[in-house]
Amino acid sequence: MRIFLLATSIIECVVKIILEDSEIHRILANCDPELPNDVASIIRYENPKECLNQIVSGQLDADRMDYLLRDAYFTGTSYGKFDLERILRTIRLKDERIVVKQSGIHSVEDYIMARYHMYWQVYLHPVARSYEALLSIMFQRMKDVAKKDPDVLREVSMFHPFLFKKEPDIEDLYQMDEPAAFYGFSRLLYCGDEILCDIAYRILNRKLFAYKTIESEKDYTAICDKVAAMGYDPTYYVYRDAVSQRPYSPYSIQDNPHNILVLQEDGSIKELSEASEIVKALTRADLKEEHKIYYPIEHLANEDVRIKTKTHKDYKESTIWQLSE
Repeated sequence: MRIFLLATSIIECVVKIILEDSEIHRILANCDPELPNDVASIIRYENPKECLNQIVSGQLDADRMDYLLRDAYFTGTSYGKFDLERILRTIRLKDERIVVKQSGIHSVEDYIMARYHMYWQVYLHPVARSYEALLSIMFQRMKDVAKKDPDVLREVSMFHPFLFKKEPDIEDLYQMDEPAAFYGFSRLLYCGDEILCDIAYRILNRKLFAYKTIESEKDYTAICDKVAAMGYDPTYYVYRDAVSQRPYSPYSIQDNPHNILVLQEDGSIKELSEASEIVKALTRADLKEEHKIYYPIEHLANEDVRIKTKTHKDYKESTIWQLSE
């Protein structure tokens, strides 16, 4: 879903669903007419009760703790595991802010390291990034085709609101789920645009781009030249990616005040890096950066090329012929 909403805040899309005419809005409004506005203010981090904003967005928020454990389970890794129950038992409310008791610091330290390792081993893994590269390329190509020859995209109406509308409405957001997206990819195999056909085939059949760490502009230019020599357009077949991560970096108060706060035994409150020697050391660690480039290293097999160059008309005719047999 994130790929479709590059120009639109995901937060605002959720707020739109809550505030406009939807089933969720009606359920909330039936409980209290002001409840939709209250929930929307929490999602926007604008609620007067700071602790509610902390639950939604912060260094130790509900979303992060949920997705780390869930993603660790479904990817079969142990990187994202931490003692959630212990953290919840040591959480307290102090001056309308969520804090963690000093006795819960060790569990929070485990959480910080779990988050760091999950990002590098799962979320930022080159294979995962290669998929994201293909998706980004596909939607960039669709946007370009939509401006020049929109009829090419006539069979993928599920993408139209995100290509031709200034702002998708609630129904558009509901309709664009994973099955709809993958059905759209399958229709692009026969859209007639060679680049879209090829990228869609790669996504559906796991024909991912290769990747290489680049050290300079010279490396980037060399790969662009190599890809162009293979007959590919580097605009769509060379994807540059840069990622960086520190084990832990407290938010600046101006950007986001929702740091992890530790309740000391004397009742005072300290930011986590001031209360934990381990986390303090992590804040001083060098920023880890990776600069990679994703690109095809060979043409698809002959049978793959035949599939991707097949037009929508060819597809319909072959389907009718098979049904008549």
